[in-house]
Formats: sequence, structure tokens, C-alpha cells
Amino acid sequence: MVFSNEKINVKIYETPLEASQRIAREIVDEILLKQKKNQKILIGFATGNSPILLYKEIVKIYKNEKLSFSNVIGFNLDEYYPILKTAPQNYWNFMHEHLFNHVDVLAENIHIPNGEWAKEEIKDKCLEYEELIHPFGGIDIQILGIGLNGHIGFNEPGSSFYSKTRLIHLDYNTRLAHVGYFSSINAVPIFAITAGIDTIMHSKKIYLLAWGLDKSKVVAKAVENNITEQLPASVLQRHHNCTFILDNLAASELTSVKKPWLMNTVEWTPALIKRAVIDLSFNLKKSILSLTTNDYLQNGLSELLAENGGESYQLNLSVFYQLRDTITGWPGGKPNVVIPAHPERSEPFPKKVIIFSPHPDDDIISMGGTFIRLHEHGHNVHVAYQTSGNIAVTDEFAQRFINFGENFIDIIKLESSKESKINIQDLKKSLENKVTGQKDAEIIRQIKGLIRRCEAAATCKYVGLKDDQIHFLNLPFYETGEIIKNPYSEKDILITINLLNKIQPQQIYCAGDLADPHGTHKVCLEVVFESLRRIKQQNPNSWIKDCWVWLYKGAWQEWGIEEIEMAIPMSPEQVIQKRFGIYIHQSQKDIVPFKGSDNREFWQRVETRNADTANKYALLGLTKYAAMEAFVRWHF
Repeated sequence: MVFSNEKINVKIYETPLEASQRIAREIVDEILLKQKKNQKILIGFATGNSPILLYKEIVKIYKNEKLSFSNVIGFNLDEYYPILKTAPQNYWNFMHEHLFNHVDVLAENIHIPNGEWAKEEIKDKCLEYEELIHPFGGIDIQILGIGLNGHIGFNEPGSSFYSKTRLIHLDYNTRLAHVGYFSSINAVPIFAITAGIDTIMHSKKIYLLAWGLDKSKVVAKAVENNITEQLPASVLQRHHNCTFILDNLAASELTSVKKPWLMNTVEWTPALIKRAVIDLSFNLKKSILSLTTNDYLQNGLSELLAENGGESYQLNLSVFYQLRDTITGWPGGKPNVVIPAHPERSEPFPKKVIIFSPHPDDDIISMGGTFIRLHEHGHNVHVAYQTSGNIAVTDEFAQRFINFGENFIDIIKLESSKESKINIQDLKKSLENKVTGQKDAEIIRQIKGLIRRCEAAATCKYVGLKDDQIHFLNLPFYETGEIIKNPYSEKDILITINLLNKIQPQQIYCAGDLADPHGTHKVCLEVVFESLRRIKQQNPNSWIKDCWVWLYKGAWQEWGIEEIEMAIPMSPEQVIQKRFGIYIHQSQKDIVPFKGSDNREFWQRVETRNADTANKYALLGLTKYAAMEAFVRWHF
């Protein structure tokens, strides 16, 4: 029997795609069941990133099975206010783009709050919206997402559990989370029309979708903590048929996942032992070597102790040594020595290294200290910038400015040679007349990409790399001109395979940070993984058999201490050196469109994060460093 702390039914899937496929099937089956009974089905639809894959899978089933959804009546949860129906961010456009344009739901059966309602009419319009639902006996299936502050729909913390559809003032952090869809925080509407919590709770069945590590803490609070209006999603504990649909990352803070030994008998693998001992050390604020037998017994770890002879000393030593052996100042391996427990091989030395950087600044932000160290140790370091990006200002400003000018002139010449002539005034007008949320013209995207390429090149020169060690892949999946990117294609794979076969690296670094708000890191990682798999399948005895892959985290999060397999310490001087490298990316300083819920600049976040990693090692009883960068090895 499995015990859990969960007060809401939870289903955990490996990936958002797997989860979306399963729930899409369940929803379509409900639609078909109602059809057989000649009944309508009311579905409450949500917007945002979470349900996009679900809608895609529903459309896929609809087309593959040649179905009809003519019995579906849709009610959307919310809408920004005020907002024009023509605005790209309008939820009417969202729902039609992702679902209604691809299925035969009747136009008269689509109900979405109107961001153009006159303000004096809103109360009456919201009441009418509620009354449209009642004749059908309520919503049959309600799809929800969850905000980082626990909001459902746009019901912000403090919303009454008895609230109905209404106009609501948006929390600043909610607006900040949506700023990527607008030109700035000031352009994000401060109001929204939302179905109320009581409206949601009267639904017959609820699916709440949550993906990614950034949702993990709020999910755990909603599922395990007490019900409170300060966390609106927690009220779903009272619903008779609500299920949280999670991927592994969103489920990672649930007690049953994070500390399974507290819930049930477990198989004590080395990884789980390490996690449990580190967790005990942090909880008791004691170094690992100070943990006593009584500490284990009083904190739910008697079973672990029993499996290790009933005495804590050797258990403490084992985990302490594992942590100690992750720390090294030689990320490329230490030459001319044999250190069996060292994270990296001593030979070959020097190594050919590729650092894959999803954006033109992830290399210096996420592993700048290691990047610099690898070059200083004499390794042949290459950086591959996977997608396009923006501006550089450092001591190398003059050189950057010359490079920008030369390339800018080349772009203008190229565009001007086409049938449609372009001049500087046209470019200025294009930006001046741009409507909030409007896609940039291709030449503007090229210029913005050039700005970031110049920044990235200047950073590499700051580290000491030469031109032939800097690679701009410009993977096509990214070039939509919009926040939502395409899935990766064969072109992305072939570009990556060509670079890998050209360099033939012994060491690769990739961004394993899946908390990137808009998924670019995830796609970039999948492209590298698929490229490496193909190379291994085609030429298993080539350079790839001697290649190791290390994953770093980006600007959004860090590896857990129990996960880290290589930790690179940094001195205070090296922290400053890394900071100056980040400063080169002037386009990403001060005002950044995609900061997520963290309003600090990237250099501030990463310094705090690197210092926090070092502090955690010290708290566990290891040497205290100013900062540390962390890596996990991927075995392929």
C-alpha cells in the first residue's frame, strides 16, 4: 500500500506530451459518449502555455478519427481587460489558433469573455455569462492551469471561494509572468474578466495541468497544505472529481516524490541514500559527519539505518566522500595524474570541447567560470550558439561596433538588392509603428539577431577564443518571430550533426535547464541528444565513444546538491571575472522581456545561485568556497 500527503488526486507522467495525449483521449471519449446519448457537453477551456499541447492532441485525434465536435459547447475561463479582439494576445485568437479553427465546434457554441465590453456593462455581461451555463447543468469538464501564486483562471490570492464571473485586478507578479506576450510590463492589462472560484467548483470534472519545475512548489502547496484563499488552487481539495495532471518536474516537490521514504517502504538505491542523508543534514542544520544514529531514528530513516548495519558512521562517511569527490578545479580533467574518483578523465589532455548555448548568453551566465577555466587550462574550447540573439558592450565595444557596422551594411545591401527596396527610414518606421505583440519584420529580426551575435562574439573574445572557435547555428525551429517556437526538424538535427562531426569533441556541455519559460532550452537539448544518438547509431566506434556530455542549468534554477556530479569552485576574483563577461550582454541587462517571476538581472541571479551552491556544500561539512558551478553527466 502506498501512502501519500496528497489531498487531491494526482497523476504524474514522464513528459507534458505523454500527459496531454492521455487527457486528450479521455476528453474526446467523454465527447463521444455524450454524442451517443444525443447530449451536449460543456467544456471549460483554459489559455496559457499549459493546455497548448492538450489542444494539439485533441485536434490530432479529431482529424485522425474523422470525428465531429458539434455537440461541444465551450466556455472560456478568462480574458484580459481591456483588450481588442484584433490584439494578438486576445484569448479569442488563442483559442481559435490552437483549437477552434481546426475542429467543427459551432460558432454559436463558443463563449469567451469579451475584452471590449463597456466597463459599465461588465457586471451585467458577467451575470449573463454565468446564466448561459445553468441551463445545461453546469460545466462537464473544466480544464485549468495554475499560476505561480496559485491562481486558477485569473482568481488571484484573496479571491473569495464564493466568487462568480467578474472583473478582477491582476497581481503584479501575474502581469510580470505574462510580459513576454507584450512589449513591456506597462502594456500588460491590469484587469481581467475571469470565471469565479465558485463557478469553477461547480464543474463536474476538473483537470488541472501543470508542467515544469517552476510550478512544482505551488503544486505541492495546493495539493498538500491547508485550504486558504491566499492560495486559490488549494480549494480544489474540496472538489469531488479534480485531478492534477503533472509531468515529472511539476511533481518533484510532492512529498511522495521528494521524500518517498516518509510515505512507504522504498528500495534504497545509492542515489536515494545520498538524497535522504543530505536532506536529513539540511533539515537538522548539521554537517553530514555530525549526524548521529538517533538523528536517523527520529526522522523516519530507521529503515535506511537498519539496511546499513544500524550504525550511522559509515553511512555518513560514504555520502560525505561522494560529495567531496564531485569538487574539482579541473573541469577538463587533471593532466598527468590518475584520480579514480575524479569527475572527469585525465586523458586525453587537452580536450576538444563544445559548449552548446541555447541563447547567446547562456554559456557565460550558466557556466562562465568553467568556460574560462577550460580555456585557461589549454583545452580547445568551441562555443555553439544554437539560436539567434542581441547587443554587446564591454572594453571590446569598438571592435564589436566595427563588426556590427560591417554586417549591418551587408544585410541592407542584401535586402536592397531584392525586389522590395529597404532603407534606414523604413526600418525606423517599422519599429515606431509596431503594434504591441506584433511579429517583427524579418529584417528587424535579423538586426536583433546580429546585435546578440556581436555580444556573444565579444564574450568569447573576452574569454580568449578565436573566430574559428565561435559557431552560430541559428537553428530554424526558433525563427518563428513569436514566443511560441516550432518543434525541431530534420534541418536542426543536420546542422548540429555537421558541427559535432567537424569538431569531434571529447567533452560537450549542454543546457539541461528545463525551467526556461518558453521552452527553447528544452528543444535545444533534445536537438543535441537526438544528434548524438544518430551519430552513435551510425558510427559507434568513431569519436563519440570517447565523448562525455555534461549538463549545466541556466539562469532559472540549479541542480539539487544530491544530483551534482561535478562542482567547479570559484574564488571571489573569478566571480567578478564571470560578472564582467555577463555585462557584455548589454541587451540582456536592466530590462529583459523574459525574466519570468524573478525581477533581478541575470548576473544577480546567477551569483546568488552559485554562492548558494557553495554555501550548501559548506553546510554539509565540505570546504567553503565563494561560489560553485554545478554539472550532471548525461549517459547516452
